[in-house]
Amino acid sequence: MTTSTHLLLRRRFLPLFVTQMLGAFNDNLYKNAMVLFVVYSVYSSAQAEARFSAIASGLFTIPYVLFSALSGQLADMRDKAAIIRIVKIAELAIMLIGGAGLILAWQGVMIETLAIPLMLVALTGLGAHSTFFSPIKYAILPQHLQRHEVLAGTGLVEAGTYLAILAGTILAGWISIEVAALLTLVIAGLGFLTGRQVPPAPAQAVGEKVDYNVFRSSIRVVMATVHEKRVFYAILAISFFWTIGTVLFIEFPPLVKNVLTAGKEVASLFLVVFSIGVAIGSMSINLLLKGEVSARYAPLAVIVMGLFVVAFHLACKAWPLHEGGLYSVGEFVHQPLALPLLLCLMCIAIAGGMFVVPLYAFLTTVVDKSQTARTVAANNIVNSAAMAGGALLAMGLTELGVTIVDQLLLAAAMCTVAAWLGWILFRAEPRIAAQPAE
Repeated sequence: MTTSTHLLLRRRFLPLFVTQMLGAFNDNLYKNAMVLFVVYSVYSSAQAEARFSAIASGLFTIPYVLFSALSGQLADMRDKAAIIRIVKIAELAIMLIGGAGLILAWQGVMIETLAIPLMLVALTGLGAHSTFFSPIKYAILPQHLQRHEVLAGTGLVEAGTYLAILAGTILAGWISIEVAALLTLVIAGLGFLTGRQVPPAPAQAVGEKVDYNVFRSSIRVVMATVHEKRVFYAILAISFFWTIGTVLFIEFPPLVKNVLTAGKEVASLFLVVFSIGVAIGSMSINLLLKGEVSARYAPLAVIVMGLFVVAFHLACKAWPLHEGGLYSVGEFVHQPLALPLLLCLMCIAIAGGMFVVPLYAFLTTVVDKSQTARTVAANNIVNSAAMAGGALLAMGLTELGVTIVDQLLLAAAMCTVAAWLGWILFRAEPRIAAQPAE
């Protein structure tokens, strides 16, 4: 029996795994249903659509910047399983607000004055929900798993997350928004039930006090990692990966509609292919490393990712103009360049998954267990700031008239910086290996 299969049969891992998958599914079902509806049914210009997509991504990441330090402190200083239960109750309330916005949009009632604001409020709430859950899903692994199981557990969480993103994204492109409103509320309820099955995970930082000043605590949490260079380099490398991912995800819907002249089902297909690729990469790197936590493949993986981003850019530039309405999925896949586009996208995602998973495992294994959640929180703060910066940069380039296709080259350029950071981290590994295992 493999380590991964073994973990999926254990209560110390399975309820957390399922709860995380349900949460990721719900986030992406709601977000993509909302964005696709607005892009395809409300706005009619590429600039407005790209702006809205960037605003939605930015609002989702703001809670990470503001509350990650607080969430990391709570995860280290309180029982993680108890926090999961509170977070899942909050998700139910958030989806009631989001569902109301989706229903109003479905009915065509006050779409721009009330429905869209309600949907964006709920999206921001989901960002807050994910902010408080994120440090737990990684920090709880070293607490419930053996050291040799952590990489497998991290890979499963990442793969499960992207398979959930896959499922949510597929549904978002094919179901109506009124069905999405009901389904997101049902999934939130299921997440609450599975979250109650997570075994207790007592506080690791006993006797420390929570700093509720979000600005001061955020600075302290990040500065604590700056002094630990190898951890901070890992955080920076992960941040560049998510910035690249943010730029790509912002661009997919308007790119598919305005450059590839295809319907929202094709936009959903692009997100699906990307999610499948990351899941494949997440599991493949565990097989290559055989359970070892190492960044040895990270530089090569992200360089390959950048090369395929350039290839994807060239394929989009070569896509022929189409004047007969929007392609359906069937029509799209029969175009000569469709297969190269999808293969490039798949390879981008596989390489990305192989790059980022060992870095997450690294963060949760090289620090003291009493600091794990706060290290993940510092990672979330820097990641989110970078993602918000990527969204703002994409918006700025759009306003300056840079085409969506040419903005893909921004993501390719960032891969070189991520490769450099991965190489620095790999070179630091002999010093890490010399330290005694906990």
